[in-house]
Amino acid sequence: MNARHNKFEFTLEGRQVQEAVTGLFHTLLFFRSTGKYHYNENGSSYGIGTIGFEDVTCDFVDFTYVRASSDELNRDISQDVALFSNALRSTEGTGGVQEGQIQLEFYQKKKWRWPFTYESIPWEIWIMKVNIVNLPNESERQKHRCTAGEELAEAVCSVASAMNRNEFVPRARLREDLDLIFETKYPDIQPYLFKVAYQTNLEPTSPSIPSAVRRIFRDTFAL
Repeated sequence: MNARHNKFEFTLEGRQVQEAVTGLFHTLLFFRSTGKYHYNENGSSYGIGTIGFEDVTCDFVDFTYVRASSDELNRDISQDVALFSNALRSTEGTGGVQEGQIQLEFYQKKKWRWPFTYESIPWEIWIMKVNIVNLPNESERQKHRCTAGEELAEAVCSVASAMNRNEFVPRARLREDLDLIFETKYPDIQPYLFKVAYQTNLEPTSPSIPSAVRRIFRDTFAL
C-alpha cells in the first residue's frame, strides 16, 4: 500500500514549538477520529457515539484551534510533542537555527500467517519540519507570534482541504477488525491507529532570521 505524505515547514521560537505542533496534530486527529463503536450482542450491527470538542487558545502563538475533549488522548499527544520540543530546545541559545522533524503517522494492522503477529502498514503520514530561531527583542517576538499564527491557520485550511478529498481511509467492516484499524484504548474517542516519531538535527546553520514562516504542503506517494 502507498502511504500519502504531507509536509509542512515552520520557523518558530523554542517556546512556540509545543503549541504549534500540538495544535496541528490535534487538528489532524479531530478529522481522523470517530466516536466509540457500540456493537449489538452478536456484532452484526453497531452505532457510533459522538465526539466532544473544545477550543484551545495558544499563549505564544496567535492561534486558536479545536481539539477533541478527551483527557487521555490530549495527555498522550502533549507528552509525545514535549519530547520533541525539549530535544530541539536542549541547545537553545548556542547560536544559529536548530532543525527537527516530527511526524504523525496513521496506519493499520495486517495479520500475518503466524498467530498473534501483525504488520503495521502506514496509509497517511503528516510531517512537520521545525526550525528554531532566537529573536533579538520583544518587538520581533510579537511580530513572529502573529506570523506563526497566520501560517498555522493556513496549514489548518490545507488539512481541511486534504480531508475532503475522496481518498483511501481504512474501514472496519467486522467487529474483530476494529483493533486493526482504530486505537480503542480511549474511553471517549476512537482515533485511527497512529504513532508519533521525531528526529532532530541540531547543527547550527545561518543565524539570519527568515522574513516569514514558510509552509510547504505536499501530497505525494511513497513507494
